[in-house]
Amino acid sequence: MRRWGFFALGLVLIVAGSLLAHAVQTSGGVRVEDVRFPGATGITQSALLYVPPSATPQHPAPAVLLSHGYINTREMQSPFAIELSRRGFVVLSMDMTGHGYSEGAVFLPRDLGGPAALAYLRSLPFVDKANIGLEGHSMGGVPISTAAAAMPDGYKAIVFEGSTPAFLGAAAPPAFHDLEVVEGQFDEFAQLMWGVPKGSLVPAAPKTAKVFGVTGPVVVGRTYGSLADGSARRLLNPPVTHPWEHFSRAGVGGAVDWFQMTLAGAAHPLPPNDQIWLWKEIGTAAGFVGLIVLLIGTFEVLIALPAFAGLAQPMTPAAERRGWKWWLAFVLTAAIPALTYYPFMKWGQLFIPMRLFPQYIQNQLIVWAVLNALVTLVLSLLIRGGRPSFTHRWAAAVAISAITVAVGYASLAIVDALWHVDYRFWVLGLKPLDPRHALMAIPYFVLWAIALLISLRALAANLAVRGEGFLFQTGAWKLAMCLGFVALLIYEYATLFSTGLLATPSEPLNTIVAIQFVPLLACIGAIAAVTYRRTNSYVPGAMICAALLAWYVTAGTATHWAPGFKSPLAAAARR
Repeated sequence: MRRWGFFALGLVLIVAGSLLAHAVQTSGGVRVEDVRFPGATGITQSALLYVPPSATPQHPAPAVLLSHGYINTREMQSPFAIELSRRGFVVLSMDMTGHGYSEGAVFLPRDLGGPAALAYLRSLPFVDKANIGLEGHSMGGVPISTAAAAMPDGYKAIVFEGSTPAFLGAAAPPAFHDLEVVEGQFDEFAQLMWGVPKGSLVPAAPKTAKVFGVTGPVVVGRTYGSLADGSARRLLNPPVTHPWEHFSRAGVGGAVDWFQMTLAGAAHPLPPNDQIWLWKEIGTAAGFVGLIVLLIGTFEVLIALPAFAGLAQPMTPAAERRGWKWWLAFVLTAAIPALTYYPFMKWGQLFIPMRLFPQYIQNQLIVWAVLNALVTLVLSLLIRGGRPSFTHRWAAAVAISAITVAVGYASLAIVDALWHVDYRFWVLGLKPLDPRHALMAIPYFVLWAIALLISLRALAANLAVRGEGFLFQTGAWKLAMCLGFVALLIYEYATLFSTGLLATPSEPLNTIVAIQFVPLLACIGAIAAVTYRRTNSYVPGAMICAALLAWYVTAGTATHWAPGFKSPLAAAARR
């Protein structure tokens, strides 16, 4: 009965959450479409198009082009898309080249697809070409800068959200039309963006004064220049971090307010703080939780079938009780991955993108995971309390794992096709693989499987206890997997909020990437515990989690390698 309960609960969470997310993003009759359009150098680009019912060829509506940041995808900008479209703006939320479903690679082409996306938006018959805005978060400032440079008269207003004009050497026009900057007081990238160590110092930064055309500090919230002639400038400096700039009422409200001020013709203007986008995130978060529950339920259902009944074996842990070796193993399991995270990610820069492994961030994560697996293996041999006994049926384990993941994947493919939503919350996001990314995920799966087979064997050998209850064991394994990163992030952000700087100020990107590790590692711990309890083997859990990670990371991060392209990051790693 429990197995069908997990299966049913997973489906309920997925359907209910996806329906809620769909209802929110189509509020007021907005239509959401998955679109493709030609980009530079013959590539195809991807975007989500939000069309309010008020936008027609007879009554064209103002429009906004949105761009996400580095190693994100178009769905990350849904808070802006939802709030703008429900007010009557047409919204095109693009995938930068090398991200999401857009082809190419990072900086191939150099403009990251901004000019092509703006050209596509301007070609739509229901768009008012005289009232178009541009918004980009973080590295998303590159495509909107290059779009503005390519078509200086093709837009009317622009918002840099946690970004900066001409970021990373991007082309930009001599002068921007009505420009707003939203930069968090605790932005982890303030030094890179504005040349000051803290986001709270951006109003007084020399670069800010230059952008605003003033000689002293910029007054936060004051509108400089004139909206009438397109020379307006405004700086907002809310108390948020870099990833919260596109996931907060302050960040979203600032952009919405600016576009309502600068673009004419919105059918349903609303106060900037009138925001409903968070309910969409709650819905897709329920979908993510539902997926993990569905995977567990699917496994439970399958193992009761005759084809897989031979896998069902009671667990036979080596430990009779939780003694000092158990607690030592628990602490080391939690602490070592977090303690080695920054140095191993740096070593991972030597795993340069190539045809078979084209994603630089995933390459670094693979190095971190494999090295941690080896460390775990050595420590496991030193501290184990007894000789573990496992029951392996490899062929059946691989088959049941493949079917389990296929059922989970099918659930996502269906809700994406029906409602254009995926499973996500804030920086956590799981989306379907297109054919290109599906092929890309295969070699990564092999490496993830190697790392997880070693790591989960140690987990089962050291943290399983005879007679332990389901809830306690599952909870202990989840905590062992993620608690180190919880502590690391508390340390980093407590330091940031108290001093204005991260504890490791040279690691802003990896610190933000680490936020995802808390829920992901907890999910791995839960799946590992359940599958081990049912089979006395770590193999099914390792296979399921390896497929999940290869799918998650490949679909959600950036592609750096493409024929004829040399990543600046790879060149730096070589040097």
